[in-house]
Amino acid sequence: MTRDAADVGRGLAAAREARPIPAGQRIHVIGAAGAGASAAALLAAAAGAEVTACDPGAPTPYTEALEEIAIEVVPEHSASHVLGRDGTATVDRVGVTKALTSIAPDHPELAAARQAGIAPEAWQQVIADAAATQGGRLIGIAGTHGKSTSAGWLVHLLVGAGKDPGAFVGALLPAELTGGTSATGRWGSGDAFVVEADEYAGNFDAYRPEVAVILNADWDHPDVFADEAAVLDAFEGWLRAPGSERRTCVINVGDAGGARLAERLSGWAGRIVRVSLDRAENAPAYDADGVADEGAAAADVVGHAGPQGRLAIDGLHALDGTGGHDAAGGLGAAGGGLAAAGRLETTLGLSGRHNAANALSVAAAASLLGVEREAIAQGLRTFRGVGRRLELKGEPLGVTIYDDYGHHPTAIAASIAALRERHPGRRLIAVYEPLTFHRTAAMLEEFAEVMAAADAAFVADIWAGRDPDTTVTSAIVLADRINARGRAPALPTGSVEATADSLVALVRRGDVVLIMGGGRSYVIADRLLEGLTALADAAVRVD
Repeated sequence: MTRDAADVGRGLAAAREARPIPAGQRIHVIGAAGAGASAAALLAAAAGAEVTACDPGAPTPYTEALEEIAIEVVPEHSASHVLGRDGTATVDRVGVTKALTSIAPDHPELAAARQAGIAPEAWQQVIADAAATQGGRLIGIAGTHGKSTSAGWLVHLLVGAGKDPGAFVGALLPAELTGGTSATGRWGSGDAFVVEADEYAGNFDAYRPEVAVILNADWDHPDVFADEAAVLDAFEGWLRAPGSERRTCVINVGDAGGARLAERLSGWAGRIVRVSLDRAENAPAYDADGVADEGAAAADVVGHAGPQGRLAIDGLHALDGTGGHDAAGGLGAAGGGLAAAGRLETTLGLSGRHNAANALSVAAAASLLGVEREAIAQGLRTFRGVGRRLELKGEPLGVTIYDDYGHHPTAIAASIAALRERHPGRRLIAVYEPLTFHRTAAMLEEFAEVMAAADAAFVADIWAGRDPDTTVTSAIVLADRINARGRAPALPTGSVEATADSLVALVRRGDVVLIMGGGRSYVIADRLLEGLTALADAAVRVD
């Protein structure tokens, strides 16, 4: 059974047009130990607000940046965070994660805010308002997969080009991009603000970007989307929101879902730029009237992936404000089309075909923002990723450890393929902490199939998150389905701590360990690294 966005965000104020945050406005952020809500607190403070925060899950890696600017994330919920002893409000606004409203819309802290006459808002609205405070062009990076990597990639590229963007990225940006502790938010003085725009339950509704990027469109979040059509409905509704006539959308039509979304947008008031990695069978071609035509080019911007991360891109020269598809799907009046003389060639800093596809969208967005092609090539080449997206944690005792946020079969398959490419011939151990019970149950066979592509699999306990029904499946069931394929032996390993301890005992020199999940799976990576490092240190002392 699915839930609609209104039910998941029950009690929240509706998303609205962004407006600047007044200096000194008192904003309390609930759930600030998470990637997104921590960025809301960080960016609100940078915009001039007085920020308080709480989360029973604190501390986390996301709260370190808040601690650096003296924002304490109180590790508990309490009505006293928003109401004084006399019953009057001590804050002006409350931003909250839907992870709380989805399971406890009448939580005492939220009830206290309403008692004070404050309508709680999704933390995304706080970020949108912070972006409006900085000013400039809003760029929304959307899609089922690759949002954090692509948003971080665009931020890296814009910083290198001297654009000094603001940003919210759902993964830790490296310190060289934030100017301090690694964080999910960045404050800038430039005319661009990049946001990761998530489709879950209307999360992206507060963002009204001038440039929207759709990396792909796949079925996910089975608790709110019954099928792929429902996902496409959400993306289309977001793009058609008020102001769409001023919007440019970069769509990866090399992705099947992206191609179908582009078809749906026929007659849209905005501008479409189609990108595609090579010519994919599922990517339709369009003639000058937007009609499918096998003889026409599949996209405005086309990439050609080669060995060792080489990427050639045709079509960026046309993205000068005049190329691309107009509202009817035809080419803009001043041209468009491809020319060999306009080819950009570079080597990517990230491996995997999925990252080559993401790079095309990043390059197109950067070109629309006026970045010179030489700076685009440099930015694509020098980016090394964001936190927990195929992040190399270390190589103690000859064991290579990667931490990854992958929690969907498509993303897991892409990560495994990327590491097979990067480390040919080595034993690959896939470790997965499934994210939510309903996602795991709905895609059980797909998860089993992609995990069986590794040489061995470990399955930790499922992270419930906002999913209250813990009875629909289990880690044991998933491990059994992996084993039924007879390719990769799989073990259910219990808690993230127990999983890490099992790995310390079982891995051997030369192994590549890929740790994935969206809950507390980062603990597995950290604990495995610590355990193997301690063994290495002990061996040195013995010698």
